[in-house]
Amino acid sequence: MAALPQEQPQSASGLFQSFSNFAGTLIAIAHTRLQLLTTELQEEVRQVGAILLWAFIAAFAAMLALFLGALAVIFVFWDTHRIAAALAMIALFLVIAIGAALMLAKKLRSKSPMLDDTLAELAKDRDYLKSRLPKEQS
Repeated sequence: MAALPQEQPQSASGLFQSFSNFAGTLIAIAHTRLQLLTTELQEEVRQVGAILLWAFIAAFAAMLALFLGALAVIFVFWDTHRIAAALAMIALFLVIAIGAALMLAKKLRSKSPMLDDTLAELAKDRDYLKSRLPKEQS
């Protein structure tokens, strides 16, 4: 019977060690995933900034083209060189607006889903942890 009390402290310390290892692993996984989340959020902010910049350029150029279009109609009744200059400016701003709109459309199409890498890593973690659980016998 003397062997029984000696086994209990060893199994309790083994259980505590196992729990400590598990908690350490869980904290390390959470830390890694939070770092990935932070990186993805930073990338998302950069992408949104670029999209907003191109949207602003497209809108600004389009508004200038409309304004200059109105001026061109007014200039039709004035001297001949003013019309050519106004039409050239309209064409320039329309080209800028179309280029910016195409760039915006390209950025929106190529944008990856938000937090895609983080979600993929969490799915891998889930699958790994499920594979480590004991299988239920049917």
